[in-house]
Amino acid sequence: MFYTYILYSSSFDRFYIGQTNDLIKRIERHNNGYVNSTKAYKPWEIVFFKRFETRAESMNYETFLKSKKSKDFISNLIKDFNENLP
Repeated sequence: MFYTYILYSSSFDRFYIGQTNDLIKRIERHNNGYVNSTKAYKPWEIVFFKRFETRAESMNYETFLKSKKSKDFISNLIKDFNENLP
């Protein structure tokens, strides 16, 4: 199983989009400062994720999300995600 995820740093009002095969370990790495592009913006919280069967699918969705370059698009995606949680 692979995941595309969105993290949010409330301290800096910043989103980060990534993909992984181990969501929990990856978030821990972000929050422990092991990822150069995110360590300055800690702490991070996961606000969205989507599961995929293959890494290629996950990477394609990550690329799609990053291509939007829109906080409004990301915010609406997160809102819809949270409204559909059980």
